[in-house]
Amino acid sequence: MEDLIRILIADDHFVVRQGLSSLLVARNGMKVVAEAATGREAIDLARMHQPDVIIMDMMMPEVDGTQAISCIRKENARAKILVLTSFGEDRQVSDAIKAGALGYLLKDSSPDDLFHAIRNVHRGKMVLSQDMAVKLVQSSPTHSELEQLTEREFDVLKLVAQGQTNAEIAESLSIGVTTVRTHVGRLLSKLGYSNRTQLALFAAEQNLHSPL
Repeated sequence: MEDLIRILIADDHFVVRQGLSSLLVARNGMKVVAEAATGREAIDLARMHQPDVIIMDMMMPEVDGTQAISCIRKENARAKILVLTSFGEDRQVSDAIKAGALGYLLKDSSPDDLFHAIRNVHRGKMVLSQDMAVKLVQSSPTHSELEQLTEREFDVLKLVAQGQTNAEIAESLSIGVTTVRTHVGRLLSKLGYSNRTQLALFAAEQNLHSPL
């Protein structure tokens, strides 16, 4: 039996919050612990409830979605945020991922797509459509920047591209989770990215997702 996923819904439209809540409550393994109507409420409720997954709209009053994501991630670096919005413009997708969102989904997605996205985000895996992924890797680092990586960093990068979590990478390479975090941090610094999702997208674009 899967662990219960505790969810915070952040959307400024009551009907949307109510609809999402009803949809998730009817799904085994998911529980809505709080609902936020503004970006500020989302930040406060995330701090109070420490949900497993936060579903965030981009167009929020008081504090917009991007700022709310950034604030939540600064307070809790392990916060797992899935953007659910009507807008899929390049800039908004990029801003959300840079702020720390782990996934980006449009509101016209099917319920099954939403459930699948929530589960993947809960596991620490990225959730992006093919089109959105392409948008985020258009300004990828060059191959010369890959050459500065150590052999171990390159191994870690390949496993990140496969969607493995830090714990899974540690097991695959027979190293500690703390060591994996250190390698991931160095990869972000060397390649000029701000979060793991961008790193994974870049690695996949470079065809580094094949098994070691």
